[in-house]
Amino acid sequence: MSDGVSLRSYDPADFDWLVDLHGRHYAEAEGFDETFAPLVATILRDFEARHDPSCERGWIAVRDDVRLGSIFCVRLDDMTAKLRLFILSPEARGMGLGKRMLTTCMGFARACGYSGMQLWTHESHAAACALYRANGWRCPSSKPVHSFGVDLVEQAWEVTL
Repeated sequence: MSDGVSLRSYDPADFDWLVDLHGRHYAEAEGFDETFAPLVATILRDFEARHDPSCERGWIAVRDDVRLGSIFCVRLDDMTAKLRLFILSPEARGMGLGKRMLTTCMGFARACGYSGMQLWTHESHAAACALYRANGWRCPSSKPVHSFGVDLVEQAWEVTL
């Protein structure tokens, strides 16, 4: 790509970086407490231990050996994939990389035979929600919650592939 960014497969060597990125970003941007990073660690450990490479994958966006973000496609059931751990570092925002990563993830899910995808996020993630909406996703449910030490509006999103 002309922007020098490549998407490569997640590797266990990315674990600490990815947990740290999520923990720092959500603490700074949204005031999340120390319970969030361990949740990310649990998700990654589960992926590493149980993922099926034929229908599940994680990508790391990289430029000049610098990691910029991640996105994961995991199996929810035979027909539905779940998008997880989608994040961009601050320096990677606004360059179209999020759209590229989302398109890659959705294309992989479609090629694996999934008929739909789901994800869970928070209403406060306005840029991500706008990206989902622009790519055919819809938000069928939301509810107020108290998670990670703050009041949030939790959202479920879905798309037909």
